[in-house]
Amino acid sequence: MKYFDINEFDCSYTGKNEMNPEFLERLDELRRVCSFPFIITSGYRDETHPIEEKKKKPGTHSRGIAADIAIFDGNKRRIIVQEAINLGFNGIGIAKSFVHVDIRDAFPVIWTY
Repeated sequence: MKYFDINEFDCSYTGKNEMNPEFLERLDELRRVCSFPFIITSGYRDETHPIEEKKKKPGTHSRGIAADIAIFDGNKRRIIVQEAINLGFNGIGIAKSFVHVDIRDAFPVIWTY
């Protein structure tokens, strides 16, 4: 990866990191086309992570195919979402302070928090 250190994606609860290489390549490309730095607030989450344990079934973070990118600027948020769609990310969640991107197997979906 050109723009990230693999340790940025470690589970904050267990320290494990089982990120999917294809996802990381695509995220690196997203960072390149956006042309501004990303701060990763959540990458891999072990199934024992409190957020994952609350779910009926562990989510995309626990499969190593998701990341949350900190963002507070509305224009940069729009750029991330637009470019993520262009690059084939098919799970995009938009919050006030971050954008979630993933490469889930299901049909494309965008949601807000």
